[in-house]
Amino acid sequence: MSILGLHHISIVSADAQRTINFYTKILGMRLVKQTVNFDDPKSYHLYFGNENGTPGSVVTFFEWPGAAKGRPGIGGTHHFALQTANRETLLHWKRRLTDAGLAVDGPLDRHYFTSIYFNDPDGTILEITTIGPGWTIDEEPDAIGTEFRAPPAEMLIRNRDEERIAAETWPEPVPVITPAMALSRGMHHITAIGSDIQRTQAFFGDLLGMRRVKMTNNFDDPKSAHWYWGTGDGRPGTLITYFERDPLKQPRRRYGAGQTHHFALAVADDESQVAWREKLIEAGLQVTPVLDRVYFKSIYTNDPDGHIVELATVGPGFAVDESPDSLGRSLQLPPWLEQSRAEIAGSLTSLEAPQWQPMETHS
Repeated sequence: MSILGLHHISIVSADAQRTINFYTKILGMRLVKQTVNFDDPKSYHLYFGNENGTPGSVVTFFEWPGAAKGRPGIGGTHHFALQTANRETLLHWKRRLTDAGLAVDGPLDRHYFTSIYFNDPDGTILEITTIGPGWTIDEEPDAIGTEFRAPPAEMLIRNRDEERIAAETWPEPVPVITPAMALSRGMHHITAIGSDIQRTQAFFGDLLGMRRVKMTNNFDDPKSAHWYWGTGDGRPGTLITYFERDPLKQPRRRYGAGQTHHFALAVADDESQVAWREKLIEAGLQVTPVLDRVYFKSIYTNDPDGHIVELATVGPGFAVDESPDSLGRSLQLPPWLEQSRAEIAGSLTSLEAPQWQPMETHS
């Protein structure tokens, strides 16, 4: 029984087609599944990821047409991060995004990696981050996460050379996503907001058995703790991080467009999922029954601040109801909703689903 890493993050979209256009045409992700919210079949559930939609690469969206904008806060997610290889490819991304009309913050040196930040059309905060240098830059490999490490002073918000940072970008336009730039490695981390970092440690570290890999402060808000949990050596794709915020000053999250509905951690199979369910119930948490999501099975619980946390199986994957070559091209329904296909399809707006192409041809 162990958490394997990140599985997916699910976010609210106000406009499904606009979301498809952004994540496929701008970021070069693949639409791997076009289906509906199984708990609300009259709304879309769209899945984006790498070519096969492997766990850890998947970002999903519930469409709530015309939804008011959500708000990050305690019990919600602040942002999620995607991986890129190095500083050079990060600067490629900055130039591509700014040329597409997006406001981009960074590159910012986070000591353990370097990042840029921007927003999707609904306001979701996205980060693209380099893979390294990693946690051992200031701690030995067998001691990561065991002692507090203050952020280097020059990396704190008040000490940065903002003019230099804003000017740093790739010198030429980047109209094509090259294989080196491709975001196929998937997510780097998900960052949420809590009100008591020790209580968060008890949930992710003590109960879920994830390894704390770094204790530091938020580089943009040095009075706020920022802790990271992962699996193994804390490789990218396994990481959950939390900002600790004062509940008297930070409001709770508000669901809506651009705000996360839940995030999911990956478990190996049905047996380990059932064992996890029993363990969570024994710990006094409310846990849903095992739910069949066709592409994986799920259980849901909450972190100490109420954020929905899902444990999802790795398989069977997105090719169970359409061929790998045609993933995401047409509406797929679970077997128990097929009898209502005409009614469901009639309640949804039609979508233009792009044909998947190799990364070097994405423009």
